[in-house]
Amino acid sequence: MLDYYREHQEEFLEGLKAWLRIPSISTLPEHAADVRRAAEFLRDQLEAAGLSSAEIIEGNGHPLVYAEWLGAPGKPTLLLYGHYDVQPPDPLEEWKSPPFEPEIRDSNLYARGASDDKGQTWILVKAVEGLLKTRGRLPVNVRFLVEGEEESGGGHITAYVASRPPRLAADAAVICDTEMFAAGLPTICVGLRGIVYAEIDVQGAKRDLHSGLYGGAAPNPLQALAEIVCALKDREGRIHIPGFYDRVRPPSPKELEAWRRLPFDEQRYRDEELGVPDLVGEPGYSVFERTWARPTFEVHGIRGGFTGEGAKTVIPARATAKVSMRLVADQQPQEAAEQLRQAVAAVCPRGVRAEVRVLHSAGPSLVDPENPFVRAAAESLTETFGKETVFVRSGGSIPIVGVFQQHLGIPSVLMGFGLPDDNLHAPNEKFHLPNLWRGIEAVARYLEKLGQ
Repeated sequence: MLDYYREHQEEFLEGLKAWLRIPSISTLPEHAADVRRAAEFLRDQLEAAGLSSAEIIEGNGHPLVYAEWLGAPGKPTLLLYGHYDVQPPDPLEEWKSPPFEPEIRDSNLYARGASDDKGQTWILVKAVEGLLKTRGRLPVNVRFLVEGEEESGGGHITAYVASRPPRLAADAAVICDTEMFAAGLPTICVGLRGIVYAEIDVQGAKRDLHSGLYGGAAPNPLQALAEIVCALKDREGRIHIPGFYDRVRPPSPKELEAWRRLPFDEQRYRDEELGVPDLVGEPGYSVFERTWARPTFEVHGIRGGFTGEGAKTVIPARATAKVSMRLVADQQPQEAAEQLRQAVAAVCPRGVRAEVRVLHSAGPSLVDPENPFVRAAAESLTETFGKETVFVRSGGSIPIVGVFQQHLGIPSVLMGFGLPDDNLHAPNEKFHLPNLWRGIEAVARYLEKLGQ
């Protein structure tokens, strides 16, 4: 099996490059045909790998890709998840090589989607292929379910999983869409923050107003929006949304101790990774607690008024802020969204109307490191990388994890092979090729271990 992987490295690499050349940007309507082409490419690869029932699943949105191999009666069944859509590559001028022309530099493969998530989904496909080609069977049963909307809301897969088709029955999900804590250090993510992403709209007068004629009497939606945002979170990073912290489950002392042992240089993190003069956040909490185990409220953009060159003295009629709340166990998205609505209404200044519109949401997730599917994954990673696997959480959100837990009742094993400097969602995204090869080997070991 391992010989097969090593002998076919060049073939695997060329296949991944071909997939990366497809600009499957799910959020841009003009790339809808490319998204479909990427789905069809994956379906053909799964079929060639030896899986049965490789097919495109249509629905309201970009297609899903499904395939299965169920020839191991009595053995566990894994649901292998990934996504083939990618983020827009802008700003293009910051790329050192074209985002959809894969290029290898210093053992890194540069392209949009290289790490998030085509490269990591490729690991699952090729691990299964190697076992089927060399042994004619798998040690466990597998079902692939790969989506094309992870970067744009995931509406299709959410609806499909919520319908609970029998073909999705599994004991655990395996997802390769996270990162290793450091190069060469095998890592399993056991916790993800959830999210509520919303827009706060503030409406003032029925039209834009001349600031000389009406300034001092007319309400200013931009000023009001700034006041609302500042009322929801103070300078120290404390969130002032009533009830927001009530459900927060703190990490255990054992988990906190494990985090303290991680190889982490806070000054390097501040100076090199973030490039800021100082870190911010709630007083009394470490960086890991703030980013992994505490909820957040962030502003992502404010729109309104005149922003062109030169001057235009108007009081805008409307202003909008895009905001998100990251949630931790045991917070609930619907409850948090309602808390936000009530908080905005309570602090809304006179003379304007404020409305909160939720664009999408997902719940947080937390799995016990002692779960047998997680423990087997950790052992497989340790055997492959030659170092003890560490358990971390992530400040990010993978909405499908909560969907699998809610509708299928299964845990998700997050075996990530990205690195912290892979530039996800940014120019010059990359994937470290040694992690690609060892990732394939680790997943194959994992399937074998579960089959024993």
